[in-house]
Amino acid sequence: MFDDCVIMAGGSGTRLWPASNARRPKQFLPVSSDDPSRTFFSGALERALALTVPGGQAVPGRVPGRVIIIAGKGHIPHIVSACASFNQKDRDRMLLIVEPDAKNTAPAIACGVRFAELVPGPATVDTNQAPCPRDRTMLVLTSDHLIEPLERFLEDAALAEALARQNRLVVFGIVPARPETGYGYIEAGEVLTPPVNTGEAEARAAISFREKPDRALAEDYLAAGRFYWNSGMFAFSPAFMLDEFRRHAPRTLAPFEELRAPGPAAYRVEQGLRILDRWPGFAEAYARTGAISIDYAIAERCASVALVSARFSWTDIGNWDEYAKLLNGTDAETYRAGAENCFVDSDIPVALCGVEDLIIRVRSGKDGGAPLVLVARKGETQRIREIVEQIRAAGRTTLL
Repeated sequence: MFDDCVIMAGGSGTRLWPASNARRPKQFLPVSSDDPSRTFFSGALERALALTVPGGQAVPGRVPGRVIIIAGKGHIPHIVSACASFNQKDRDRMLLIVEPDAKNTAPAIACGVRFAELVPGPATVDTNQAPCPRDRTMLVLTSDHLIEPLERFLEDAALAEALARQNRLVVFGIVPARPETGYGYIEAGEVLTPPVNTGEAEARAAISFREKPDRALAEDYLAAGRFYWNSGMFAFSPAFMLDEFRRHAPRTLAPFEELRAPGPAAYRVEQGLRILDRWPGFAEAYARTGAISIDYAIAERCASVALVSARFSWTDIGNWDEYAKLLNGTDAETYRAGAENCFVDSDIPVALCGVEDLIIRVRSGKDGGAPLVLVARKGETQRIREIVEQIRAAGRTTLL
């Protein structure tokens, strides 16, 4: 399977504010009320570990690949805690690269690719075969989505890996279920002949990437039948991606190309997880690179993009309406009189009288954060982004 898997775990998403904030971004929130330790990020770790061993399981004589996590300094405690739940053999394959600044997805990917070039992982070796050639493969995963079942994702990823070996940039496209205005879209073209026998998995040529549309355009995309949601997950050969950066986004890559391989002193270990946070020149390189997404920097300009039509279930929990359904109840102490269809997540008692269709989130501040109360009508939670902007404009960023 893939030689390296990069998990982008930075960012401080605010669509689920105030549950998601700078202290605990969305990727570290629980995905259910039943098991608070299972988070979006821990799910990404499970996928990455499975995707970096041949066939999704350990095989005698084969060397598993690496899981490279890229995130900010403030995310370290959450990442260390999540990784600690895995056995040491799995943690030995993990590495956390600490970003000095948040610069969007293109610098994060450029960093990961450059690191893989400077510090090649172990070759995947079969007892009867020679080491793999230089054209290693890499998969970039998001850390805040729900993907299941794992077996189907592994099957689709096998096709993506085979296409990546053909010097293509491969993206997973999600068949749209509704005219969604919160996602980017990819226009797909002709069906591509799979380079290997991948069963029912299908790939198409990607014609164009489209920005988040308005409602009318999203309905047109859905009716056309050739547009997919952009999952934000990519597969490629690192050598191919370096060439694409040099061709289309040289200013993004150039600062990283000046870096040398980090020595032993650049790493430290915390609860069995290797952390690269003392890489000489790394902070300066990040300061010099620009903030830009991988879509703008590379994907929209690349002449060889393939789309794997996802057969797995993919969910981007983008608002409180969706997240409340996922949690399906909390342990909040509530008292209700004539209150219907209300979701309450609170660490203090809440009384509801004569209200309906509300989402209520209350934090008293006893957890060390700022005291906060969110009251939103169901169906209106997309407007939380407006609240976040008002808070920023008021200079009250400590609330975020």
